[in-house]
Amino acid sequence: MKVWKNRAQLIAVTLLLPLALAACGDDPTGIDDDHGEEVEGVQIWLSGAMIASYDGDTGAWTGELEVDVGTETAHMDVRFVDHDGEAVTLDSDMYLEVEVEDESIAEFEQDTPGEFGGHLHGVAVGETDVVFKLMHGSVGSGHADFVTAAVHAHVEQ
Repeated sequence: MKVWKNRAQLIAVTLLLPLALAACGDDPTGIDDDHGEEVEGVQIWLSGAMIASYDGDTGAWTGELEVDVGTETAHMDVRFVDHDGEAVTLDSDMYLEVEVEDESIAEFEQDTPGEFGGHLHGVAVGETDVVFKLMHGSVGSGHADFVTAAVHAHVEQ
């Protein structure tokens, strides 16, 4: 009977160990290979110039977004960067989600859902906040891996 009990324990451990190691989330090694390089900031580029950047360490933006009423910006490229400001290589199942606090003032439109960029549309004169999220999973149903503080978007006449 003692041999059977040890064998049952061995089988249980053999079956459960791979499941525990494969689980996303708590990584007992401290190495998170599932989500690529570590993102620590965001840069927003417009016509070859960086117009705003976010430092994840301080939670502060440098620069703001601007657009005139009734117009849209040229295509803005949104880059997720590491501590040194270098673009991070992102997994193929990562995408950008942008939240505009008051869409009666401004809207953010992506040419392709989830792409790392888009256009800011000026709807009405005013100011609103915009949050950029690096999402992981299927577009529209993933989870956020990195979220910025809000950056101001000014819509002028």
